[in-house]
Amino acid sequence: MTTQPLALETADDIALADKLKAGREQILEELHKIIVGQEDVVDEVLLSLFVGGNSLIIGVPGLAKTLLIHTIAQALDLKFSRIQFTPDLMPSDITGTDLVQEDVETGQRKMVFMPGPIFSNIVLADEINRTPPKTQAALLEAMQEHRVTVQGRTYELREPFFVFATQNPIELEGTYPLPEAQLDRFMFNIVIRYSPEEEELDVVRRTTALQQEDLVPAVTGADIIAFQQLVRRVPVSDPVLRYALNLVRTTRPGEGAPDFVMEWVQYGASVRAAQYLILGGKARALVHGRYHVTYEDIRVLTHPVLRHRILKNFHAESERITTDQIVDRLLEAVPQPTSGM
Repeated sequence: MTTQPLALETADDIALADKLKAGREQILEELHKIIVGQEDVVDEVLLSLFVGGNSLIIGVPGLAKTLLIHTIAQALDLKFSRIQFTPDLMPSDITGTDLVQEDVETGQRKMVFMPGPIFSNIVLADEINRTPPKTQAALLEAMQEHRVTVQGRTYELREPFFVFATQNPIELEGTYPLPEAQLDRFMFNIVIRYSPEEEELDVVRRTTALQQEDLVPAVTGADIIAFQQLVRRVPVSDPVLRYALNLVRTTRPGEGAPDFVMEWVQYGASVRAAQYLILGGKARALVHGRYHVTYEDIRVLTHPVLRHRILKNFHAESERITTDQIVDRLLEAVPQPTSGM
């Protein structure tokens, strides 16, 4: 059995790649009507969409996490739902449940499935770490399988389907942190930080005046699905593949690991990290008008891909070493090949 080589050679693929790049510019134009700054955050969210991945969004309250995702859903004309995770939230509050209803024609009662908020295209799971593991698992099953099971029956979710889960990094009391195995299912860990002063001034000016911005859908859900398929056809050279894999493998303590990894890391990243580095690199290449992945594509995405996949040990915690600092050292330690892209 032979496999078809990956390449963007047909006129249809080239036209679709051009449409992806133009669509991204249209999305950004619409977003800028509402969202001020946060360029890197927006780029990472859009890459998640073009790849078909789910992402964590970390930031203190008031940084427009909900507004950003809702605005993107509007710009894509996709169905949006927001689930506020609380300690008393049940799995059925997410997936839906069977209810007894009476048939108006026959008068007989029957069980009817009432879909929950998970049946949307873009789901914002607000403060996912505030709900117990059983309820978290209901969401994570939907993320992984794009379907839910209720009372033994399986229901497919509408495509495209994405989950963006937020966590508040400053209120940890009464939370249920996601286990590392579940964190690994998220493509990116996107960090929203405070904006520069001039951008914050613009935010205050806009949000305290009348706002009548109408968003024009830039691309459709069908376009997003086509973009996701196109991303996987972008070719990647072996040196770039090996570079991404070397970055991931170097995060794991063991024989031959750098000193800083042995000193600060308890567990490193799984192979899923390398997969997302490559997929993210492919999407980033397309939005920049290229049909191949470069080392720079991989390096730019290393922080959002790895920061939630590196488990620090007690020594690192006591020294207040962040995973971003470990990734910085990682990029210095792993040599970039001189051949390839």
